[in-house]
Amino acid sequence: MPCRPLGNTGEMVSVIGIGGWHLGLKHVDEALSIRIIREAMDRGVNFLDNCWDYNQGLSEERMGKALRDGYREKAFVMTKIDGRSYAEAMRQLEDCLRRLETDCIDLVQHHEIQRFEDPFRILDEEGAHAALEDARKAGKLRYTGFTGHKDPLMHLRMLEIAAERGVRFDAVQMPLNVMDAHYRSFARLVLPELVRQGIAPLAMKTMANGHILKSNTVSAIECLQYALNLPVATVITGIDTMAILDQAFEAVRTFQPMSAAEVDALLARTKDKARDGAFELFKTTSIYDGTGANPEWLGQEPKRLRDAVLTI
Repeated sequence: MPCRPLGNTGEMVSVIGIGGWHLGLKHVDEALSIRIIREAMDRGVNFLDNCWDYNQGLSEERMGKALRDGYREKAFVMTKIDGRSYAEAMRQLEDCLRRLETDCIDLVQHHEIQRFEDPFRILDEEGAHAALEDARKAGKLRYTGFTGHKDPLMHLRMLEIAAERGVRFDAVQMPLNVMDAHYRSFARLVLPELVRQGIAPLAMKTMANGHILKSNTVSAIECLQYALNLPVATVITGIDTMAILDQAFEAVRTFQPMSAAEVDALLARTKDKARDGAFELFKTTSIYDGTGANPEWLGQEPKRLRDAVLTI
């Protein structure tokens, strides 16, 4: 399993990362989830993805169990929090540490940056990022980043506001797939900026939870290899069977850097079906918007703003 640099952090991570959401699905029992993680790691994977809200915490709990018996020392563990306020972010981070059975998480990311107010709430002096910085100083996490799947302009806005406030993220996670190139493209708009700044790009939704395969334009291996061909640190993919794990390893084993002509030919096959986002439902619907369906996860607005509203 080849590794790539995680931006400018000095860390090296496997080019394939194991997605956390699938580990808690109803058809995946605990024994299978642990087997997937440990076999992946035994074969060279070290990057593990998760989130505070995945399957009501079950995904993190299962990952924590898989990381027993010496596996934690071999893993680069990433998880995400939804809280926008200092208090909610810290509360969720403590949940993550407990479930993952670790004293320190390698990378913690702000999840689902998709609202115009998200950068301002998170980067407020009373916001979630202040909590993560305090947790970093306390040794509870090492690196920070953010994620989102809705619109590349929101990622650029988050980077812009962060720069204005003297915040530098270590990693950014986003959808990168054979249809993204044609519609609200993170690859065209965000990826070059991350490379320029030395921030680690993390690819996700390479098959859009299987929807892209239903377009009958590309294979799973082609989806993975398109993402591997991009200048990303790792390609995070959902694994819910041992066969799918083998598929990811086969994509890496047979991967060869693609020429510009080969990339163009592959994208030409998806262009017609990708133009309106019909196969990237995380961009065009609210189905995948966990924080939209559960606004209480975000926490309260900064107190000074709440007080200001009361005086109007």
